[in-house]
Amino acid sequence: MRQAEPQPALPEGLRPLFRGNVTFVGNPAAFRLGGVDWLVYHGRSIDDLVLKIPGLSYAEPEKAMVEMLKRRHLSPIYGNRVSIAPEEEDLLVIRRPPGILHSGHVHTVGMARYKGVTAINSGTWQSQTDFQKKMNIQPTPAIVPYLDLSTMRARRLIFA
Repeated sequence: MRQAEPQPALPEGLRPLFRGNVTFVGNPAAFRLGGVDWLVYHGRSIDDLVLKIPGLSYAEPEKAMVEMLKRRHLSPIYGNRVSIAPEEEDLLVIRRPPGILHSGHVHTVGMARYKGVTAINSGTWQSQTDFQKKMNIQPTPAIVPYLDLSTMRARRLIFA
């Protein structure tokens, strides 16, 4: 898997290692599920946004995701931590706002609404790692964002 974004789906040669019901997509990926348009992005650019925009933090990743939506780009800051691959077309541009923008890079739960888009950053089941301590990231383990697609109401399910 290349580090530069956007990232293509796993190569054809690796796909037989998985069950037949797995759909392979790149990062980012856009699809329709449950009657809703989704844009799923790992969220690595949250690192750059937190570094460069005052008021943003890893504790509230949804605010960084709102900045992505405002700028209509998943990695709007060039030349910092996120490497951007030279492609014919910029696949990180948000051409049409989705119903849901989902990320998970920072392992911290966050949910927000911005101009009709529900932004959700997933948490994790893992407690803080040494790397996260160095990066000043406090994950939110055992908290799952839950979204009712019929109402677009988001809630947190707490398992701990």
